[in-house]
Amino acid sequence: MIRKVLFFILAFVLAALLGLGLAMWKQHSALQQPLVLNEALLLDVQPGDTPGGVFRRLEAEGVLKDAFWLRLYWRLKLSHETLFSGEYRLLPGMRVEEMIGLWRRREVVQYSLTLVEGWNFRQLRRAMQAQPKLTQTLQGLDDAQLMERLGHPGLHPEGRFFPDTYLYTRGYSDLELLKKAFARLETVLSEEWEARADNLPYRDAYQALIMASIIEKETGVPSERGEIAGVFVRRLARNMLLQTDPTVIYGLGEDYAGRITRAHLLQATPYNTYIKPGLPPTPIALVGRKAIHAALHPAEGESLYFVARGDGSHEFSDTLEEHNRAVRQYQLNRRDDYRSSPAPVPQTAPAPTPAPSETPE
Repeated sequence: MIRKVLFFILAFVLAALLGLGLAMWKQHSALQQPLVLNEALLLDVQPGDTPGGVFRRLEAEGVLKDAFWLRLYWRLKLSHETLFSGEYRLLPGMRVEEMIGLWRRREVVQYSLTLVEGWNFRQLRRAMQAQPKLTQTLQGLDDAQLMERLGHPGLHPEGRFFPDTYLYTRGYSDLELLKKAFARLETVLSEEWEARADNLPYRDAYQALIMASIIEKETGVPSERGEIAGVFVRRLARNMLLQTDPTVIYGLGEDYAGRITRAHLLQATPYNTYIKPGLPPTPIALVGRKAIHAALHPAEGESLYFVARGDGSHEFSDTLEEHNRAVRQYQLNRRDDYRSSPAPVPQTAPAPTPAPSETPE
């Protein structure tokens, strides 16, 4: 009798060990199996999806086998972990174990949007709307409503967002991205304002931002930013009109067709610095740190004028007589490949409408 009991106990233990071994082998095989993919697959995990549900879905789609053993593995080994929602890029040849590693590390697919220095707010909004993976929550709102939704009612949006490349994942909203760009601009402007030079003609940091936006549009040559800032600061100090074309162009809005006419220079808009003294009422473009720094650290000198040479750089002059000679040389006898700003650099986002950089007169 005792022998029979021992025999059954031994048989049970052996069966249990064999069953356990088989289960371990099945789990190992399921984890090591390669995903059945001919090309990369974007796996979209929605909020509320469970690992077991995703395993079943992939099995139904023929991407993997043995979903039962994979669900059991997760329940026994990884039940304390949460499957993070988002998009995961699965590649041909990837093993299931590697896919689970992506889930555990939360390596969701990231997208990018580059906000370009010199863009205006209309261009920024168009760029956001062109992002298919960015959740659109601001469509149909005018700029004032947008700023209210952002938490800054009454503020003009132009120039309030820092140009940079912003990463986001599926489900991220346009409002969240703008909040990040707004906060970044505030931080950069505050840092630069605290370290500003003495005796500047700005009442506050916002006026420096306005000046920086003009500098941003006047030149793309880094070495010239300080010189251009110096010209404008000296003109303000002498109560001279700034006479800068980018502000005129901004004031024309959608009516600007690529060429400034004499009638445009006489058109009364708040941004026409040919007839309005001082700075315009708001910035005219997105502003990078270098332009802000230049506005707050203008180069010393005597120049009061500049004119585009045609290769993207400018000729600076101390007197009107010198300036007029430079205008005759560079503007009245233009070279065939004349351009008022540097050749455009390809961007990852839609390219901004170019605005010519012209001469204070």
